[in-house]
Parts: sequence; C-alpha cells; structure tokens
Amino acid sequence: MDPNDDVPDRSPRIFDRYASSDDDDSQSPYPSLHSTNRRLDYMIQFLDRNLLPQQSSRHKSSLPEFVAKGGGQGIFALPDRKPLHPNRPPHLEVRPHPLRETQFGRFLKTIACTDRQLWAGSESGAVRVWELKDLYEEGEEEAAAPFRESSVISSNGNGNAAVICMVGDEGNGVVWSGHRDGKIRGWKMDCESGGGFKEGWCWQAHRGPVLSMVFTCYGDLWSGSEGGNIRIWPWEGIQNALTVTMEERHKASLLIGRSFVDLRSQIAVNGFSSILNSDIKCLLSDNIRAKVWSSGYLSFALWDARTRELLKVFNIDGQIENRADLSLVPDFAMEDDIKMKIVASSKKEKAQSSFGFFQQSRNAIMGAADAVRRVAAKGGFLDDSRRIEALTITIDGMIWVGCANGLLIQWDGNGNRIQDIQPHPSAVLCLCSFGSKIWAGYASGIVHALDLDGNMLGEWVAHSSSVLKMAIGAGYIYTLAKHGGIRGWSITSPGTLDGILYSELTAKGFIYTRIENLTILTGTWNVGQGRASKSSLESWLHSAVSDVGIIVIGLQEVEMGAGFLAMSAVRESVGLDGSAIGQWWLDMIDDTLHDMMERKSQGVMRKQSHQRRFERVGSRQLAGMLIAVWVKDNLKPHVGDIDAAAVPCGFGRAIGNKGAVGIRLRVYDRIFCFVNCHFAAHLDAVGRRNADFDHVYRTMSFSRPSNLFNAGAAGASSAVQMARGANAMGAQSVEGMPELSEADMVVFLGDFNYRLDDVSYDEARDFISQRSFDWLRERDQLRAEMEAGNVFQGMREAVITFAPTYKFDKHVAGLSGYDSGEKKRIPAWCDRILYRDSRRTLGSECSLECPVVSSVSQYESCMDVTDSDHKPVICIFSVEIAHIDESVRRQEFGDIVRSNEEVKCKLQELCKIPETIVSTNNILLQNQDTTILRITNKCNECVALFEIVCQGESTIKGDGQASYHHPRGSFGLPRWLQVTPAAGIIKPDHVAEVSIHLEAFHTREEFVNGFPQNWRCEDDRDKEAILVVKVHGRYTMETRNHRIRVRHCCSTKKIDPKPRDYVQVQGNLLHRADYQRLSFSYDVVDHLRNLHGP
Repeated sequence: MDPNDDVPDRSPRIFDRYASSDDDDSQSPYPSLHSTNRRLDYMIQFLDRNLLPQQSSRHKSSLPEFVAKGGGQGIFALPDRKPLHPNRPPHLEVRPHPLRETQFGRFLKTIACTDRQLWAGSESGAVRVWELKDLYEEGEEEAAAPFRESSVISSNGNGNAAVICMVGDEGNGVVWSGHRDGKIRGWKMDCESGGGFKEGWCWQAHRGPVLSMVFTCYGDLWSGSEGGNIRIWPWEGIQNALTVTMEERHKASLLIGRSFVDLRSQIAVNGFSSILNSDIKCLLSDNIRAKVWSSGYLSFALWDARTRELLKVFNIDGQIENRADLSLVPDFAMEDDIKMKIVASSKKEKAQSSFGFFQQSRNAIMGAADAVRRVAAKGGFLDDSRRIEALTITIDGMIWVGCANGLLIQWDGNGNRIQDIQPHPSAVLCLCSFGSKIWAGYASGIVHALDLDGNMLGEWVAHSSSVLKMAIGAGYIYTLAKHGGIRGWSITSPGTLDGILYSELTAKGFIYTRIENLTILTGTWNVGQGRASKSSLESWLHSAVSDVGIIVIGLQEVEMGAGFLAMSAVRESVGLDGSAIGQWWLDMIDDTLHDMMERKSQGVMRKQSHQRRFERVGSRQLAGMLIAVWVKDNLKPHVGDIDAAAVPCGFGRAIGNKGAVGIRLRVYDRIFCFVNCHFAAHLDAVGRRNADFDHVYRTMSFSRPSNLFNAGAAGASSAVQMARGANAMGAQSVEGMPELSEADMVVFLGDFNYRLDDVSYDEARDFISQRSFDWLRERDQLRAEMEAGNVFQGMREAVITFAPTYKFDKHVAGLSGYDSGEKKRIPAWCDRILYRDSRRTLGSECSLECPVVSSVSQYESCMDVTDSDHKPVICIFSVEIAHIDESVRRQEFGDIVRSNEEVKCKLQELCKIPETIVSTNNILLQNQDTTILRITNKCNECVALFEIVCQGESTIKGDGQASYHHPRGSFGLPRWLQVTPAAGIIKPDHVAEVSIHLEAFHTREEFVNGFPQNWRCEDDRDKEAILVVKVHGRYTMETRNHRIRVRHCCSTKKIDPKPRDYVQVQGNLLHRADYQRLSFSYDVVDHLRNLHGP
C-alpha cells in the first residue's frame, strides 16, 4: 500500500476520551479525590434518607396542614420532574444554565468548534476555550467542564467589544473572532494554560460590527457588516502576520487592516442593482463548488470564491434580481472611508457627463428608496416574518436556510429554490449539518434533527431559552442557549444509544443527587396606607430572621386613592412601577433587617469581621401592592434569574387597587414563585374573590427586571422596573399552561379578604376571647371554598391557631382592639399564606422526581403591632430541595461510556469508517489540465462521506524538490487549483469522480484599502499542493485520509502534450461499472516516479 494512503486522522471521536483504550495516557481515567468525596457524600445522604426516614427533621417540627381539593389536574397539575427528561436524548452538560445575575456584561453570544476545542465568545469581548478531551472532567467554576478564559477586551472608546461571530482555522491553529466594535481578533489554539490569555492579532475590519465571518475553500477570510458591507482579507496578508514575532504583531495587524478587498467595487463593475444593503448577518462557504453565499434580511448574493466575482443576486422567493448600471446610484451603506468617498465622487462626475437628467433622477430615486428600505428593515418597520436567520450546507451540496417564521428552505448550489418546510412555528435561529443529518435550533429552545431531504428524525426541548448557536465537534453537536448554558448532543441521537445511556444514568441518579435544606420566611401585611415604626417591623419579623435564608414580604394598601391609582395605571402602561412611599417601605425593611442582624452578630461574637447579611434582590409594585425578596449573602450564589409580574384585578381588570404582584426566582436550580394578592372586599363577594384568584393564576406572566446588572443596586426602586410592554400582563405561556403551574413551589400570600359566614360580631368576639378557633374555622369562607375545590386548588395552609387579623382600631393593642366603630366589621382571617410544593402525596420524600418538599414550622400573627387595621402575619417554611450536581453527573456519563460493554459495542459499530481507495496519489498538471480523481467505496453496506482539503502548498526549488508545505487558511486550496466537487457521498460499491483542474492564475495580488496595487506581478514558479481526501462514516468524525500530491508545472518541457481524445470532464458520481469509459489515455507515470514525496 502506498504510504500516502489510509492515514488515520486522530481527531476526537464521539465520546472521545472513552471511545478507545489507547487514548492519551496523560489523562487520568479516574475522577479526582474531591469528586470522589462528593460522590460518597451523596451516596451516604441517600442511604440515610432511605434507611432512616424517621429521622427526617421535616416530620418533627412541621405544623398540621389543610389541603384544598381540585389540585394535581388541568392547570393545577404539578410539573413533571425526573433525573433525565424523558422526551429528549441524554446530553453532556458542558456549561450548566448560569444565573442571569452573574452574567450581566459577560453573556456568551456565540460558539465555534475545531477538531480539538470548543470556543465561546462573550459580550465582554473575552473568549473561552474548552478542550474536547476534557469535557467529562470536573471544572472549578460554574459546575462547568474545565475551561480557560481570556482577558476582558477593552474597546478603547470604539464601543462595545462583544464577540458576535467566530471561525476556526485548523491549518494554522488560530480562531478568529468578530466583534461589535468592528475589530477582528485572532487567538492561538495552543494558548497558554490558565486564565487571562490575550489575543495574538487584532485589526479594525469595519466601522460597524463584524456580523459574520467565513473562510472560503481558497483560504481567504470574508467578513460582513452593516449596510451590506463585505470585505475579503486575502490569505497572503494574514499569512504574513502569522509568521512575524510577538514584537512585530502590532505592525502586522496594521498591515492586515489595509489589505482588504472591498466587494463594492466588484458590484459596480458587474452592474448588479442594490445588492444586500441590509446587514450581512450570514456568510456561508460552499466548498463543494467554490462559492460563497451572503444574505441580508430577505435576499442572497452568490459569489465565486476564487475570482470573487458576483454571480447571482436573488431574493428569498428565488426571484433573480436584474442587472442595472449603478454608476450613479448613491451608496448610502458604504462605510465613510475617505478614499472610498473620493472614488465614488469621481465616478459620479464622469457619469454626469454621459447620462441625461432623467437617468440621473431615476438612479437617485432608486438610491433613496434603498436607504429607506434598509432603515425600515433595521428598525422593524417591515415586519416580514420570512427574515433570514441562518444558513448551512449539507454534504450533498444543498443549502438550507432558516427563517424567522420557522420556515426551512432548501436550495441547490446555484441558488435555485427546491422546497420549503415548516416543522415548527418558532423562529429558526441556527442551523448545523454533519454527515446525513441537519439540526435546527429554534427561539423556543427546541432542536430538530432532520435527514438530508428535510424529513423529521427527532425533536426535543434542548434548553429553557432560545438556542442561539450550534457547533459540531468530537461526535457532539453543541448548543448555546440564550441564558448561557451549553449542552452537547450525540450526533447519533435519536438512536439506540440514547436508551442505554438514559437507563444507566437514571439508575445512578442517587450518586449525583444533592439535597439542600433551606428556611424561608414569608410575611404579609395590609398596612392601610400607613407607615410603620422600626420597632413594629422588628416585632413582626423578630429573631427568626437570623435563622432563615430567604425573606419574602408582601404589603397591601401601601398607597391608595383615586388619583394615585390612575397615575399608577398610566405608569404601568409605559413599563414603569414603584412610588416614593413604596420605596420608603423597602428602605425601612432594609434598615430593620440590617439592625437586627447587627445585634444578633454582636450577641454571638463581639468581634466578628464577616457576618451574613440580607440583600434585597428584587421587588415589584402595582398600585398599593408591593412584594420584595431578600436573600442572605451566603445563599446568594445559588439564587438568581429573578423575574417579576403584576396582574390587575380592579375595574375592568385594568386598575391595580385589587390584583397581585409576583416574584419568580431560581434557587438551587429549582423554580420558586411568590405571589402577593389583594382580592375583592366585602362579605358577600366570595365569587369575585374566587374569580380574582383564577385570573391571577392563569394570567400571571413573569418578565425580566430591566436593571439588575448590579445586584448590589437592588435597593433602588429602579432595580425592579420591568422590561415589558403594555400587553405583558395577562399573557399566557406558549404551551397553554400558566407560568405558575411550571414552578416547583408556589406561595400565595396577602389580604385575600375572605370573611366568616353565619357569625355575628359579638359571637366572633366571644369565641376569640376564649380562643375557640375550631368553631370559627368551620365558618371560614376560604376554607369552605378550598374544601369545595373552588379556589387555591391543591394548595396547603397550616392550621390557623392565631386570632383573626381583621379588623382592628389603629394603635389599640391586644384583642380588645377589634373594630369598635359604627360598622363593627366582623373579625376575619383576611391575611393568609398558602403554598404548593412538588409533592403528589402527603408522604412523598424529596428526590429528583419530587424536588421541592416543604413544611410549615411557624404560622402566626403579630398582635402587638397596631399601625394598621390589619395584623401582620408570618409563615416560616422548612424546605428540602433536590438538585443535580452537574459536575458529578457529567463524570458519571463518561464512566458509563467507558465501562458499559453494550455502549462500547454500539460505539464501535457506529464509528466504523468505510474502506475506500483512490485512483492515484500523484497528479501533474500543466496548461489548464483537468484530471479525474476517482474515490471508490469498497464497503458494500455503508455510505462513505468524503471531503477534500489542502494540507499545504509549496514552491519547487531549483533542484526539483518541494520546500515546506504551508497551509492556507482553514486548509484552503491554492488559487491555481480547482477541485470539484470537494465533498460528497459515495454509496456502497460506488465511485465518486472529482475533477482536479489547473486554472491559469499567475498573478500575486496585493490590496491596500480595498484597491489592487499590482495586478500583473507574474508568478511562474512551479508549485506543489498536498490534497487530503478525508473519508468518514455517518456518525463518526474520525477520518481515514488519502494524501495526494498535485504538482503545477509552468514549463512546457516537463510533459508531453495531451492526446487528441482528451476530454474535459466534470466530476460526478458513477456506479463502479461505468467509470472505466471515462478514463484518460495518456500516462505521466514516468515523470511521477521522479517526483520527491512530501
């Protein structure tokens, strides 16, 4: 066998670290000591809970509870929780969903994958890099796999340096990132270990943001920006920068910044009408045919990757745009570069002398229309749901386009529309392809897997937020969610391997399950438009605050009055909330909690440098209703994603004198919702109160606080203002289920206004004085309605053992303070606190299937507070939370792949590479020759997929020997060589024919600020390129390679002329029995024998 044949590529395979036994010995196959100890702790915790259930502290101190009927079904059904989602494949949690508050200013915006690494760019301008071989390991931050992070990028006054796009250059070991400040930065793949590494190269590419980048099959870097601006950075200029020393890189970056080719001049030459004046969001390299696709909002342009000529302009409907002489059309999108302005003005002067007035007017109107259309598209005035969002190319040469309305459109390589499908109504945000599959990521968080014809293979919810970007490497397709989480999905999914992994991981759930214990204090108080003293607040909250982790306070009637309610409704309509009095209450509670914690710490330790304090993390006010949440600082790293909501239930469901405000937060990766309510008043308004609850439960929709960038600033009223429109309230979730039903624990608190039936004022006073609360509870409207299943369905309330909290004379202490006025309102338990956790049965224990189990340890009112006609109430919950230790589960995932024989057998079967042969390993080209390279798939069962890249190019020295072969960008081809097709599918026992063509290209172009400087610099030296035919199967990224030497001879004496029967043949796919008739009759074997092998 020729030594150039069948060279295996050691690129990572699926589950690379565990796929074979001969992996890198430097990687220990065993988990770290820290990880092992954690696993043991979880196992001991599991055994303790299951062998000694009677020791659970929850059962010792919990109060008896009353449970409402009607829960567990319909909109009151509990969310389904399991160790693994039953409707999606098992996945690799590269980076678990981070808390939003920890990501402000550093959200991940894009990802890119190389053979060995996964890269991510953030809005701070920094990049992260994961080694694919280490993805199963325990990391040090965020429970993510081990990664390195660069230094934060300083924008130097040029605007935000956020990373928008990334592209890898495997040939030269560099990853290039495009930034919002218009710069392109280069990062070495073998960057130094540890954090804080810096970019190696940087230049100003555009005045606007770099929206898209791509390497073409000829190694040039193309970048797209706003207003249709596309620039090409020729490989020769980049190569010069890569070869300089560290000290010279700044100078080299300046030279790269001037070496671009501006495609505007190419457009003017070919005379296409207004091409892609909208932002160039997508660039796609068709390496199979040596073309480049660029897309605006609703149109495409097709370019020749070698000559950089514009071939075709067409819109999303497939209609071709006509040519027109645009020498006079003002280019409103052109960047205001001085030299470009000079050229444009000179062209305009020449045209004015040759065109008449009407032609000039026509062109001016067309230009103005273009500008208006472009601004309208950017501003959203043209709300076209067909907007182009993503492009990808498949191995069979088809182009797939994803649109904002969920439409997937298939095109052939020449820009002809083939078909369109709409498997999902949500916007397609990203597309990716490998082997015989296509993946689509949607704004809904769903991922679709399709075959090459667009048929659905699988569908699952990949993330709880939009899927922004996808990348493929080491047998996984990685998805980046809008919240910053990254997951890896096997390229075999859906498939038989999923079931095995699902069963094994589920069985090991106790190893990666962690149980947390948390105490939550909730309080409700109708303050009756008054203000409380600090001593009243301390009496209400008392010493219990020092033992809790979260405090939730709900107030009603903070401020009332017709004028205030009207102004509140107006402020809500423009997305504002809060009031001066509401802020006073927040500040007062802040101060009270601080003072109480100070005294507590001084009593425990006189000199304590570090003490745990409470910090307000969010609040929401609607008219007179106010809710706020405080979190102890040691718990704060586990609490976040804080959202707020409001639902008015007053006149016309529009006024906030009645209604609810809510806060949603994530605690240990579980969802908690707290809702502060004020329902309809009066004894006979039971039906209205029930309707108020139903309206709140069904329509409460949480939206994000607008400025929690600094959680420490949450004390300001603006920290809870909502980024919402006027129609945000009352919206229902997409799935048709209320958002509150999706929470693991929901707590309702407030002035529900339910009264006592069939009891007089005097009877109630007598029973209260005797503390005969059992008789009064039987007449409680709320309890009767809960028993009938009419309200608070499925919720629980601790049995009330305190006196009714309404109605009192202000500033009168004790039970003698009940209403002594003319109306003598009957005392009632108006102020209540109810909850629902994850339990389906009373005896359910905390687990991943039942992740939040709560009990009430204290439920009482504070009769000493006399600042209002209501008494404040508190309820303290003891909560157990089960969550997944993602770091441990990630390692268990790897252990299963390594040790499970059935998994290893499946992997070996899926990772098999079909056997192929090539017709030659040496090709000699001269005078625009074309040679056919044949690739034969000898396997009679599996298809073979191939891709042809160029390992490097060199010039031939005087002795006829080749010098060092330098790779071009992303293993691109030299400009003198055409390979068609450069990728494809070979059926079993079939042959693929590839055309290897020598193109006359003897010039070395240099560009400065977009203009050629020397078009006729002859380069007539002999050259040599090493082509690599990379062959793989459907489900493996490991390849078997064939190396082919292609020599370009400029001298005519080196080879005999071609025979008469020579025909130029396009590469195509032929059955094995057909390819012999297309063989060549002349032979260059004698010459090839004398060539020096690479």
